[in-house]
Amino acid sequence: MPRVSQDQLDARRHEILTAARGCFARFGYEGATVRRLEEATGMSRGAIFHHFRDKESLFLAVAEDDAATMVETVARNGLVQVMRDLLGRAGNSDGDTAGWLGTQLEVSHRLRTDPAFAKRWAERSAAIADATRERLQRQRDAGVLRQDVPVEVLTQFLELAYDGLVLHLATGRPPGDLARVLDLVEDAVRRH
Repeated sequence: MPRVSQDQLDARRHEILTAARGCFARFGYEGATVRRLEEATGMSRGAIFHHFRDKESLFLAVAEDDAATMVETVARNGLVQVMRDLLGRAGNSDGDTAGWLGTQLEVSHRLRTDPAFAKRWAERSAAIADATRERLQRQRDAGVLRQDVPVEVLTQFLELAYDGLVLHLATGRPPGDLARVLDLVEDAVRRH
C-alpha cells in the first residue's frame, strides 16, 4: 500500500474543510447531513471521518480555520481590514464568502443553542478579541489611535461593526457603499 505524504494529507484535509464550509453554509449544521457532506466533498464518509472524528468536529474545524485566519489578519492589519477583505470578497461568485458568512451565522446559532459548543468556542472567540485589543493598544502606543476612549470600548465598537457587516452581507443585502461606511468606522477610532 503506498504511503501518503503529510502534504497530501494536509491537502485532502483542506479540500474537505473548503467543501464542508459551503455545505454548512447552504444547509446549516443540522441540514448538512453526512450524505450531503459526501456529495459536497466528493469523498466517502470514511475518507471524511478519517480526518475528522465526527460532524461536530468537522464543523468546529471549519469555524476554527476561519477564526485562525481572522486572528492573523487582525494581528497584522486590524479588525477593519477583516471587514474590508470580507466586503471585497462579497461580490465573488466562488461561494467562498457565502460559505464563510454561513459558517459565522451557524456559529452564532450554535452559541445560543448548544452550551457544550459555546464552551468549546469561547477560547476561539477570546483569541479574536485579544488580537483586536492588542492591535488597538499597539496603535494607541504609536499615537495613531484616539486617547479619549478606553481600548476595551473601541474593541467592542469594532466587534459590533463587524457583526453588523456579517449580518448585512449574510442576509443577501447588496454591499452598496459599505466601503465608505468602513472608512467612517476606521476614522472613528483614529486620533485627530
